[in-house]
This record gives sequence, structure tokens and C-alpha cells, in this order.
Amino acid sequence: MSKIRAENITKRFEAKGHRPVTALDGVNLEAREGEFISLLGPSGCGKSTFLYMVGGFVFPTSGTITVNGRPVTGPGTDRGITFQEFALFPWRTVIENVAYGLEEKGIPERERLEIARRYLKMTNLSAFEGHFPKQLSGGMKQRVAIARMLAYEPEILLMDEPFGALDAQTRSIMQEELMSIWQQNKKTVLFVTHSVEEAILLSDRVAVFTARPGRIKEIVDIDLPRPRSREAELGDKRFAELYHRLWHSVKEEVDAAAAAGTDNAVVGSPASGRYGSRRP
Repeated sequence: MSKIRAENITKRFEAKGHRPVTALDGVNLEAREGEFISLLGPSGCGKSTFLYMVGGFVFPTSGTITVNGRPVTGPGTDRGITFQEFALFPWRTVIENVAYGLEEKGIPERERLEIARRYLKMTNLSAFEGHFPKQLSGGMKQRVAIARMLAYEPEILLMDEPFGALDAQTRSIMQEELMSIWQQNKKTVLFVTHSVEEAILLSDRVAVFTARPGRIKEIVDIDLPRPRSREAELGDKRFAELYHRLWHSVKEEVDAAAAAGTDNAVVGSPASGRYGSRRP
């Protein structure tokens, strides 16, 4: 059975006084247990919209999404999500942020702190458990968000450009850490990115989206052995071939959108409150 199955997904956004915008049109995608899939494409192509549909924050205009064979009807603890923004509680310490989901599940304090510390160790944050978010760097804040997501042990990780706001060096370190964490627990991952290099480095498969309205143009198998390291892969001939193929595939869509004069502005995200998440 597929872990995630999306069938013929279409999403239209409507706003009074404006023409409807079709963000996605006929998207089909299947993710297997323990698979790492990146969603790659130009800005505004619906990658994040699709991710939030799997998360249950947004509902399709038509089509169906199932997780473990059951229709997605809203958010659930079987799916953990990290947003583009560092969505941490500023009044909570690092360990309190990580333990938040466990607290909501009613897990006793001693047990949830033990679990939180395990994931702080996994993300190399043990020395900062008493710090507040304002005392952390951007990369550390994102590690806290990842630790919080992992702590309540979702089956599926949904990640919306979690490293997009980081500097290049920190981003590289976070990619390595994410690969290490994923090797330990082999969760099913959907990962939104604009970076071809990042998609290849992390993924088992990469789904390339067309310019809006988003459709899946192609799905590329990343047939590089694991474990991977950035230094080794960047000098690998097969990595270069995959990079060339994916870069040109995405560039075609960027050029097509520019030629058509398409406004590919991002509609919004649940974290920003700009998504219309009601059912159609």
C-alpha cells in the first residue's frame, strides 16, 4: 500500500473581485514507505500548496489525497510539518518548544522531557535546551523546529523549504544533518525546494512541477548510493548528469512562464494565514 497517494488533484483559489487562480491541475503522485521525495519547480507552481494539502491544512477543489489508504480530512499527528518560517513559541525554551506536541498529546512531563532530550541530542542541541528562540541562530531555530516535529514521531515528514532562509554554509550543514536523521528513522518525506542541488543530494526521487497551473512534468529517480556526502556528490559524474537534466527541466518552466507573462507570485502559506483553507 502507498504511504501517500494523490490522484488528479486540482486546486483553484477564488477571491472577490479577482479572476480565479488555478494553482494545481491534475496532479498525481505516490510516495512509498520510507521514501524521500523532493518537489521541485519554479516559484508559484503549487509545490507548497500541494504539501499543505497532504498536511490537511488546505483542501483540493477536486481529486483525492490518501495517507495509509485513508482520505486526508485535516491535520493529524501521523504527519509532521516544518514551515518556511521558524514557527517557534518565543516564550518557551528550546526543550519546551520541542516537547509542545507531546504536551498536547497528554504525555506526562517527565516522559515528554525525556523524549524531547533524545531529539535534542539527535539534532545537536542538547547544550541549548534552556535557551529561548531569540538566543539562537537561524540554523539552530530550524533544528529546534525539526526536533519538535520528530519528537511526537509522525509517520510522514512534510518540509516546506526548511533551509531556504539560511545562509549557504548553514544550509549545507543542515542538509547533512537532515540526511543523518533520515538515515536513522527512514520516515516518509515530502520536501519542497527550489534548489536542484539540494533535491538531488537528499532525495530518492524528484517530482518536477510545471509553471502554474502546476502539473507534474516528470519524476526523476536519484540513483546515487547512500549514505551521501555533499563533498563526494558534487564531484560525481552521475550527480552532474542529474543536475543538468533537472536544471534544464525547471528552466524550461521558468522560461515558459516568463514568455506567457504568468504572474507566479506565491499565494501564501498556513503559517502566514494567507491560504483559503475552507473546503470548496
